[in-house]
Amino acid sequence: LPPEFRDFFERFGGAPDAEPRDYTALGSGFIVSPEGHVVTNFHVVDGATEVTVSLADGEEFEATVLGSDESTDLAVLRIERETPFPYVAFEEELNIRVGDWVVAVGNPFGLGNTATAGIVSATGREIGGRYNSFLQIDAPINRGNSGGPAFDLNGNVVGVNSQIFSPSGGNIGIGFAIPSPVASRVVDTLIEHGRVVRGWLGVTIQPVTADIAAGLGLEEDRGAIVNAVVAGSPAAEAGFRVGDVVLRLGDAEIEDAVDLTRRVGALTVGDRVSFSILREGEPMQVAVLIGERPSEDELNSAESVTTPDAEAEVEEHGVVGPFGMTLRPFEDGEGEGLGLAAGEVGMIVEGVEPRSEAAEEGVREGEAILQVGGATIASVDDFNRALNAAQSAGREAVLLTVFDGRNRRFVALRFEDERGAER
Repeated sequence: LPPEFRDFFERFGGAPDAEPRDYTALGSGFIVSPEGHVVTNFHVVDGATEVTVSLADGEEFEATVLGSDESTDLAVLRIERETPFPYVAFEEELNIRVGDWVVAVGNPFGLGNTATAGIVSATGREIGGRYNSFLQIDAPINRGNSGGPAFDLNGNVVGVNSQIFSPSGGNIGIGFAIPSPVASRVVDTLIEHGRVVRGWLGVTIQPVTADIAAGLGLEEDRGAIVNAVVAGSPAAEAGFRVGDVVLRLGDAEIEDAVDLTRRVGALTVGDRVSFSILREGEPMQVAVLIGERPSEDELNSAESVTTPDAEAEVEEHGVVGPFGMTLRPFEDGEGEGLGLAAGEVGMIVEGVEPRSEAAEEGVREGEAILQVGGATIASVDDFNRALNAAQSAGREAVLLTVFDGRNRRFVALRFEDERGAER
C-alpha cells in the first residue's frame, strides 16, 4: 500500500498488534531449457517462501529456486512436467547497437503477457552494478516486467529486464536490461552449482582520476589505486600495499576500478595471475593466487592491513590551513578511538572552508588525514615537508590519504586552488 493509505488503515481500520501478514509479489521470467529452467530477477524471488510460475496458456507450476545472485540481480527457478518445455535462447555474441529494435515481454502490473517495442538507447550503461553494465532501452517497462526477456528481431534474448528509472514508478522510456552474455554465464553457473563463485583479490580500490594522476605524477588517468588491503587476503599474501596503482592484469590494461573488479571476478579460484602495478613511482610485477570472494557479511567484518611507518613523534600542536582546511595532530589515543591501528598517526580536519579546494573534493570536518604525498604525517612540519616535496617533484597536485572512521580513500588536491590562486 502507498504510505498515505497504509497510515489511513492503521489509524482507522487496522489492528496495531495484528500478526504479520503474507504478501504476494509479481514478476516476469522466461524458460531457457526444455527441462524447465526459468530465468528471473533476484529481487523478484528474494525472501520468497513459495514461488508459482504461470505460463501464458494458464498452466501453473510450483517452482524451486535453484540459485540466485544478488550482484547481477539474477535467479534461476526449476519447474517440472513430463513433456519438454518450449524455451528461448540467449544471444551469446551480443553485437547489438544503439538504435537497434528490441521487444520486451513481461507481466506489467499483473496484467498478463504483454509485449512492448522500442530501441536500444545506450549500451554499457553504468548504474552501480559491480559485475554488470546494462543495456538501456526505451521499450516500455513497468512494475512487474522485472525478469522478463528483451528480444532482438531474430527472436534471441539480448537482455533480462531488470530496472527502470522513473520518478513516478511508471514507464518514462528509461529501462535497463542485463546483457545476454552476462546473464548467460551467471545462469549456467547457477544451474550447475546453485551459486556464483567469483575470483577475489582482497583490496579496496578507487579509480585514478585526473587529479589523482596529477598527484602521482602519472601521464594518464587510468588504472585503480589501492586504498585498503584485507588482512589474510590473496592481495595481502602477495604483498600488495596501500597506494599501489594497478595498471594491468596479465596482458589486459585496467581502465578503472570497475574494470579491475569485473576482471578479477571473472577469474577462476586458484588461478595464479600477474598484476602490473606502480608503487611509489616504480613499476613492479606482483603475482597473486586468486581466492574465492567471501560473502558480503564476511567482507564487511574483515579487517584491513595497514602498513604505517614507525610511530611518529608529534612535534607541535598548532593548526595549519592548506587548501581551506584547519588541521591539528592526533591527541593521545585519538587514532585508536577513530578505528585506526595502534601506532598510526595523522591529523584531524577541524574545519573546511566553503568552496575551498578541500571542500570541492569532499574532505569533511572530523575526518583524519593519514598521509600526504605518500608520507605519514603527525605534525604541521610533516605536512609542510610533504607539500614541499610534492611541489619540488613538479607535481600539479598532492595526494592525501583520508580516513572517515570506516574507510580510507585518496583525495587529490591541486596546488592551484581558491579560484586559481597559486599556493
